[in-house]
Amino acid sequence: MSSKPVKLSAGRALTPGAIALMLMLCLSWGFNQIAVKLVLADVPPMLQALARSIGALPVLLLIGWFRGVKFFERDGTLWPGVIAGTIFGIEFVLIYRGLLLTSASRAVVFLYVAPFFVALGSFVFLGERLRAPQWGGLALSFAGVALAIGVPQTNVDAKVLLGDFLIVVGGALWAATTLIVKTTALIKAPAEKGLGYQVAISIPILALAAWISGETITHVPGPLSLALLAYQAFWVVGLTFLLWFALVKTYSASKLSAFTFVTPLFGVAASYFILHDTLTIAFGVAALLVIAGLYLVNKPDPKIVPDPNLPA
Repeated sequence: MSSKPVKLSAGRALTPGAIALMLMLCLSWGFNQIAVKLVLADVPPMLQALARSIGALPVLLLIGWFRGVKFFERDGTLWPGVIAGTIFGIEFVLIYRGLLLTSASRAVVFLYVAPFFVALGSFVFLGERLRAPQWGGLALSFAGVALAIGVPQTNVDAKVLLGDFLIVVGGALWAATTLIVKTTALIKAPAEKGLGYQVAISIPILALAAWISGETITHVPGPLSLALLAYQAFWVVGLTFLLWFALVKTYSASKLSAFTFVTPLFGVAASYFILHDTLTIAFGVAALLVIAGLYLVNKPDPKIVPDPNLPA
């Protein structure tokens, strides 16, 4: 393995194209929450996550092969990849376990503490200093998510709090994988290889978790469930996670992560159209909070004059 030091980079500010791509990713991830819920009647959560990783791996290998990626080249990414993959697998184990203890609405809110961990980690490890308005923007976006999902809630006991804690740790691990990519040799690896580590290593971890949990499939899933499983595996993990990995390597980690606040809002909207859940005026207010927060996070610093020689 290579022993050359990795030059750390916070990444450049988001371009309009990157913002549009992030919105597409968030829309896909928001619908993914509905897809998981619709499939639960046929496939338990851990097995869903396992099927997702198993289905996504050949997609990544095929795309990498088409692009000439050398998956087995010794480039110093093995151990960072193993660590990121282990964290990736444990992250989903904690999130799905937490969902068994707490409500889905609370889980979504607590999962999206991840941008705060990314911002803190970017400050510590990348020197990516957020100004006061940007921290305020993160707080506004988080408040919007909380309002859209409908917290605080009553009837919270120790069991629910344990579930909340597991979700928060899952969000922290999500942030950790982002920071590992930014601070190790993975930053120079092709996106297919970097994500391939995570997906491949998550398979035995999720299989073990499903076995320990005693999950089984008692009947053949219906056509809708199979289609939604394919959506999760091929589109969400195989393609959108790949695009996210590529974006993380290039752009500001904290600003990219801030955009994930939009995901649960898309999830709430999708639940209205697909599951016929009721939307309220609070959702409109929540959307405005998220948009205002994202504006503050991505607003350029007026004290910094862009270098015309740098790419946009």
